[in-house]
Amino acid sequence: MESNDIIYGLRAVIEAIEAGKSIDKIFIRKDLKSDLANELWDQIKRHRLFAQKVPVEKLNRFTHGNHQGVVALLASVNYTRVGVLVPQLYEEGVLPFVVVLDGITDVRNFGAIARTAECCGVDALVIPERGSASAGGDAMKASAGALNHIEVCRERNLEAAVKYLKDNGYQIVAVSEKANGNYTTPDYTTPVALVMGAEDVGISPEIMRLADTRVSIPMFGKIGSLNVSVAAGLMMYEVVRQRLNDNLEVI
Repeated sequence: MESNDIIYGLRAVIEAIEAGKSIDKIFIRKDLKSDLANELWDQIKRHRLFAQKVPVEKLNRFTHGNHQGVVALLASVNYTRVGVLVPQLYEEGVLPFVVVLDGITDVRNFGAIARTAECCGVDALVIPERGSASAGGDAMKASAGALNHIEVCRERNLEAAVKYLKDNGYQIVAVSEKANGNYTTPDYTTPVALVMGAEDVGISPEIMRLADTRVSIPMFGKIGSLNVSVAAGLMMYEVVRQRLNDNLEVI
């Protein structure tokens, strides 16, 4: 699996962090103990990076080199935070439009959503640090390069991030096949955050409770739900349709 998307070795990973490299995840051997390992953990905590203790067999699958018990996966994009993005969008005078992905783990779905989002003028995708596909090389490929052109906010606490959007005037629209509202009914000509749930369990109850509106896409066949990337595409283009009909700038 070795590629240009990884850095391995204690000193190499520490130096990458200090150099400001955009790091997606760090995997550390479960029993790793040394002064350098302690220095690495200090850097991880200081920079609020995601790290996980794993068996050595997992590290060996990433590289045949001397990883010294540490492998870091690089992100293909520079992540930001909603606390940075929201004031910036209001200062630019745009009509905000973000898409929140609550636990979408399939990198192909993530990439496909990113591609459609970029085409629709979405300002940012918001994803959690844990339990989510990330913006690595595979996602970049699946997005056809769209991730180069759209902001990705990666949040340690997704619920808090959605509440921050809500408190700052965003209409939180939860998309679920269990909802009663039709997806064309809400007014999307206001600042809006569409929430799409995980492929298997949908939107988490904590985030669902924050929703101002819950909508579904009508189904007429025997299969009860759409692929999440298809559903997200329909939702994003409904926002575009309403804003164009209202003579609003989409981007």
